[in-house]
Amino acid sequence: MWKMEQLSMYQLVVVATVALCYYNSLEAGFVFDDVSAIVDNKDLRPHVPVQRLFWNDFWGTPMHKEKSHKSYRPLCVLTFRLNYFLHQLDTMGYHLINVVLHAVVCLLFMKMCRMFLPDLASFVAAFLFAIHPIHVEAVTGVVGRAEALSSIFFLLALMSFSKSTGYRSDIGWRPLILTVILVTVAMLCKEQGITVIGVCCVYEVFVAQRATFVELLTILGSFVKGKPSIPPWLKNSIIRAGFLVGTTLFLLFARIKVMGAQLPVFTNFDNPASQAAFPARHLTFNYLLPVNIWLLLCPSGLCCDWTMGTIPLVKSLLDVRNVTTLAFYTCMVKFITYMLSSQDKRNRAIIMALTMMVLPFIPASNLFFPVGFVVAERILYTPSMGFCMLVALGFQLLLTHHKKSEYTLFKSALKVNQRNAKCFNNVGHALEKEERYIEALEYFVKAASVQPDDIGAHMNVGRTYNTLNQSTEAENAYKRAMDLFPPVIPGKSYTTRVAPNHLNVYLNLASLVSKDPSRLAEADNLLKTAISMRPDYVQGYINRGDIMVKMSRLPDALDQYKLALKYEPDNADVHYNLGVVNLEMGNAAAAKINFEEALLHDPDHMQSLYNSAIMLQEGGDPRDWPEADKRLGKLKEFNPADSKVHFTLGMLEMDRHDFVKAEAHFKRCIELEGSFKSALFNLALLLTNNMKKPLEAVPYLETLLQFYPNHTKGNMLMGDINVNNLKDLDAAEKNFNLVIALEPLNVQAHHNLCVVYVEKRDLFRAEKCLTRVHNMAPEEQYIFNHLQIVRTRINDAIKAHKEKQRASQEAAMTDQNPSGQQQQQAQTKPQQAQQQQQRQEQQQQQARQQNQQHKQPPNHQPPPPLKQQKPPKNPLPKEKQPNPPSHSDNSPPRH
Repeated sequence: MWKMEQLSMYQLVVVATVALCYYNSLEAGFVFDDVSAIVDNKDLRPHVPVQRLFWNDFWGTPMHKEKSHKSYRPLCVLTFRLNYFLHQLDTMGYHLINVVLHAVVCLLFMKMCRMFLPDLASFVAAFLFAIHPIHVEAVTGVVGRAEALSSIFFLLALMSFSKSTGYRSDIGWRPLILTVILVTVAMLCKEQGITVIGVCCVYEVFVAQRATFVELLTILGSFVKGKPSIPPWLKNSIIRAGFLVGTTLFLLFARIKVMGAQLPVFTNFDNPASQAAFPARHLTFNYLLPVNIWLLLCPSGLCCDWTMGTIPLVKSLLDVRNVTTLAFYTCMVKFITYMLSSQDKRNRAIIMALTMMVLPFIPASNLFFPVGFVVAERILYTPSMGFCMLVALGFQLLLTHHKKSEYTLFKSALKVNQRNAKCFNNVGHALEKEERYIEALEYFVKAASVQPDDIGAHMNVGRTYNTLNQSTEAENAYKRAMDLFPPVIPGKSYTTRVAPNHLNVYLNLASLVSKDPSRLAEADNLLKTAISMRPDYVQGYINRGDIMVKMSRLPDALDQYKLALKYEPDNADVHYNLGVVNLEMGNAAAAKINFEEALLHDPDHMQSLYNSAIMLQEGGDPRDWPEADKRLGKLKEFNPADSKVHFTLGMLEMDRHDFVKAEAHFKRCIELEGSFKSALFNLALLLTNNMKKPLEAVPYLETLLQFYPNHTKGNMLMGDINVNNLKDLDAAEKNFNLVIALEPLNVQAHHNLCVVYVEKRDLFRAEKCLTRVHNMAPEEQYIFNHLQIVRTRINDAIKAHKEKQRASQEAAMTDQNPSGQQQQQAQTKPQQAQQQQQRQEQQQQQARQQNQQHKQPPNHQPPPPLKQQKPPKNPLPKEKQPNPPSHSDNSPPRH
């Protein structure tokens, strides 16, 4: 909750900052390009058809005319027209919308930054973006609205794309299609909006899939060698990126079509370098890149108009300004080399920051085609986001460096004092924070040698050995620390005053030896000793209760936790542990009380929120569901990437029969944890049974069976789909045979296997199979009905075969004796009537025998045709969420 309050405070500060910086712009008039775009633009007038906006440029000139500027931004002009409709040429409304849009961009930018940076650094980035002087032209100039509108949909498109992808995950088509829509809207606000496609592709490769540059080179090398090797994750990435690039090409084609396949014509006064010859043109355009970077770094020399001779041409290689260009490219190469050198969170943030700074600037860079200006501050509006991210990342690194300075401080102390064990311990702790455990161990060992009677130093040695998975050395170090305590005399009270943090050595050693199930009693004795030395040692009771749980002594565990509550009645962890034990003992009502008590003392206790939400959801009372939803929502706020929370939300929506929301939660759960067993099965079950989309369930079932090939319910559902939808009877037979091998008494699997035989038209095998299943479950009427159907089909087939044989014999006899045919026919008629009567009597006798065998009334009607694979009254059940987490993490604090 505190985290959400802090985030709300950040957002409020950003909005207030925007209002404070730009409130005076509300009284400004129309200046510079505003006059052409607003006052003189007839497309804003109500009498002009709205569709004209989509055929004219930003200034109201038809796009096909040569004098058109070719700036196609119909949605931005539409907002101008709305302003004109409300208050005509009253300037305050136009400026107010611009300020509001800038505030919206700042908030969306902060939200996007949180994908790559901590909350504080994201706030710093958004705050800097809100106040950066380079944005004055874009915010106070009405025509700058195009920048803000395009940036809004630019950021929304990137965040939508992030939901369509994930680390080695399947394609999320809905957010991917939404991304394309948002890109289109961004481009219709301003042309550079289309560059978000490139940003999304970089995000896909380096952030979502966490590919390294070396990995990409290896894949490229396999193509060069003629032996292409495409990893599975890259295939989905190619589809996602290909879909975006294909859309980009279509949008570019449409854009060119609207332009009339003509570039705008600019004069020497608009952009002198565009009319210059080689090398002045190229040297000047490249020099403009560091000029723009300098405006972001030091925006002290801003200007409303940079055309004509504001920046003299760079006409020679000897011009000193080329050094600036060379330095710029050197820095860029260093940045790119660093960000591609490894794959971690910091590098991914740098990659995205640099991408957002470079790609949106490319259309206005003059490098690929000339534009109508030398420098324009408002076109740096979107690229400055990447710049602000880099500054915020540097701010974060400074904070981190400040924290790491502890190591430098304590290291410097050792230079003048080698006899203080605490200095060695402090250096070791500083190295521990950086996860440099081997180096930390050296300092802890040195501390123990400098001060051999320091219990804490030996504890630090043991804990570090344990972290390095060197259990024997850790146990020896803990025992050396224990030897320093005054001995415990049985039957006498322990009079020595012991510090609680020193008693942690007993907890650490007990935790270590309890990893071996055969040494649980030894661990229990260690904890009993610690408690005897200090009866108010609450952590000892808690850990002893955990040991009792491992020993299956649940009532004793309850006693230990209750003793802990005697000394700390407001300890939420102890109340939670009581709840877990009560759940394991089958006392759900008491467990619910324990979880509620834990939340009373700590409303943000994660495990209690989660387990109590599960109990409210599984209780089946719709009145409890809103509270369960509230608690799960709180957990989602704390950790949006918690797959278990999304799974439980999906189960809750299934109970509510809101299958669309349930599907979304299950899919999000799978994005976060691709092997989540219950989510994969329940999503497949939901798609098959509730949403009637069994073919969409197939990929999730295949993933489930890839991770868990012996998942019986998954094999049953896959077999069902193979029979009824995919018509792959061989695969279905394998599914059901596997279930039978795992569960020989599974009647439903046996019956479904029989149905496969029927579908294969192997009636004799099906009859034998159904007879066996009927003997396994004689009370199941549907099995008896299906057995009757198969037997009827067999009898019909035998009868048809015999009729066919008799007809063939009669035809053969007729051919052999044609002269006696009439006499034979006269003799055959009474014989046929007699044979017909005999067959009817035989069939009636067989029917009576079958009715007696199955205790079926003689007048029983034939069962319906064999269509269903499994009885409707016994569908596959949903899989519940995983077992509740075990006891709270009560590992003792380090010394």
